[in-house]
Amino acid sequence: MIYTIGGIKGGSGKTTVATNLAVMLANAGRDVLLVDADDQETATDFTYWRNESLPQGTGYTAIQLSGNAVRTEIMKLRDKYDDVVIDTGGRDTTSQRAAMVVSDVYIVPFIPRSFDMWTLEKVVKLIEEMQPANPGLRAYAILNKTDHRGSDNTEAEGYLKETSAITFLTASLGHRKAFANAASKGLGIAEMKPTDEKALREMEAFFNVVTKK
Repeated sequence: MIYTIGGIKGGSGKTTVATNLAVMLANAGRDVLLVDADDQETATDFTYWRNESLPQGTGYTAIQLSGNAVRTEIMKLRDKYDDVVIDTGGRDTTSQRAAMVVSDVYIVPFIPRSFDMWTLEKVVKLIEEMQPANPGLRAYAILNKTDHRGSDNTEAEGYLKETSAITFLTASLGHRKAFANAASKGLGIAEMKPTDEKALREMEAFFNVVTKK
């Protein structure tokens, strides 16, 4: 499977989702390629910190690609790995479009705030523009950095369910310090000690839903 984590707004937690997905796939025994297609190179930083933290290494292969090379190189490499996870930047870029051409699954995290929700129309337009090049692409939206309480989560969920171009996944991820603490050490949330049980349950629920699609 080839998973692209994308969107057109920065700060929605794409790298957190991408790196945790890659780590959980690798820990499940999959041979994983993590592709950093974001100019900010945060997934590359995460991999560096992971190599520093874990004597056994990352557990996956990591490379950097940009532009049309995302499509051409992944087409060459896809048969060498069980899964490929692509982390793209928070803009409509050539890299993101190239990733969407070769992906099976396109996952867009949204923060339940008006500025993020207002990008939905542009995300849908991007998906519709790319579907002729990849008719089998499956697009999913998740809520990330959700509040512990309040109406924002419910309102955002309702808004994301209004379009048929992207399927809403109910496995949301909360706004928890544990995700940032784990990332700063190059760890997935499932590897962090002491364990944040709520964060772990959320990520496991997301993983189970996405990998069974």
